[in-house]
Amino acid sequence: MKIGVFSILPDAVADPAQVAKHAEDLGFASYWVPDHIILPLRYSTPYPGNPGKGPDPDYLWQMPDPLIALMRAATATTTLEVGTGVLLVPERHPLHLAKEIASLDAYSGGRFHFGIGAGWNKEESEILGGDFEHRWSQVKEAIAVMKRCWTEDAAEHHGRYYDFPPVRCYPKPARRPHPPIYLGGIMFGEQWARRVFKRIVEWGDGWLPVIREVQQLIDGREQLRALCAEAGRDPATVHITVFGAWDQWRTRREVDELAAAGAQQVTVWLLGRSGDELRSDLDRLAKELLSA
Repeated sequence: MKIGVFSILPDAVADPAQVAKHAEDLGFASYWVPDHIILPLRYSTPYPGNPGKGPDPDYLWQMPDPLIALMRAATATTTLEVGTGVLLVPERHPLHLAKEIASLDAYSGGRFHFGIGAGWNKEESEILGGDFEHRWSQVKEAIAVMKRCWTEDAAEHHGRYYDFPPVRCYPKPARRPHPPIYLGGIMFGEQWARRVFKRIVEWGDGWLPVIREVQQLIDGREQLRALCAEAGRDPATVHITVFGAWDQWRTRREVDELAAAGAQQVTVWLLGRSGDELRSDLDRLAKELLSA
């Protein structure tokens, strides 16, 4: 079982280079950061992490660019894996994004994990060129474009959202054929949406769920296995990283329960905002989760 950490606001007072280096020194396996390019002053869609609980948190509009933050973290470390949790794919052109990710993966020696989402904020998505009502169709096509850029000498694409003649896009990622692609997921209601797992089985490499109960992981894992069987895919090729929550999965007993339920990695959300606060939380977590 690998244990990683997630920093909700890797900014100047919580320098990702310093926090990631401390995490690596303590024995954590990975370091993850979130993504919002902008946040409109007024928007109509509720934030899933704050349903009906007053004003949305200010970190939503203070996030630095995740790939730059991860490059800083990767440069300060040697073995720590780095990942996005999650990057909002419809808000960037896939040719530009393919080059950024390949550069980060190449410079880090193949340590990047590509956690993706389609976004929840309609206004934000549309300002940045997303087709919000069909955003997962757009994500699927964008991922196809990026895979071509990462694996082909001259990539060409003619689709609904992106259309271009043969182009060269370099460098190529260090990890072959490309960095693993994880689809995020939050359960709404009593059941997982089946379409999430169908996407993972069809064109993803892993599942990155935010869960509150171990049974949610078990239910999702069983759906993944069933869909893999239908598609003729080995379920062992779908990696499961539980993507924590603010106040959960912070004890060894909880992490062991997730491992028994099928998780290969657990990413724990760090508490605090400043570098000192995050380092203190890392020390506490290491003592609880990593000590033999």
